[in-house]
Amino acid sequence: MDVYPTTNADYARFVRATGHRAPQHWPDGKCLDSILEHPVVWVTWHDATAFAQWAGKSLPTSQQWEKAARGSKGRTYPWGDAPTAAKCNVLDSGIGHTTPVTRYQSGVSSYGVFDMCGNTWEWCATESEPGRHELKGSAFTSPFTCATPSLTNDANATMSDNDTGFRCTRVS
Repeated sequence: MDVYPTTNADYARFVRATGHRAPQHWPDGKCLDSILEHPVVWVTWHDATAFAQWAGKSLPTSQQWEKAARGSKGRTYPWGDAPTAAKCNVLDSGIGHTTPVTRYQSGVSSYGVFDMCGNTWEWCATESEPGRHELKGSAFTSPFTCATPSLTNDANATMSDNDTGFRCTRVS
């Protein structure tokens, strides 16, 4: 599992190499320096899958994603069982946008994986029904009560939003 969600900097390399469509929030198709280390957003499941294939990886299943977040002991949150909103970027934080993927050092999972609660919902490979895929992790737009890694959301594979990104896992 990638330690960090896919950043705008990562996605910019993919766009340059492949000519793939840039996310809608990049002015003139170029990422602003101020958000290079933030998770990429405004990407569909299809965009995320194209990036993963280009990188020689895949999107994680929702089960893989949850295991990376909750650890081998099935903790409630990546950091343990105590509900601590200050360990992630959620609506209660009052930030109102994505943050750099390394910001929440105290919220890292037991496997060393960052941003498994808050910042952005993350696309998973798991299909909930035809044309819809699971999302995990909650986002800066979500209340902390919705930030547990066991929570599952889903969306149409063509949906893109300002609070939805992804991370990859190595193909085994």
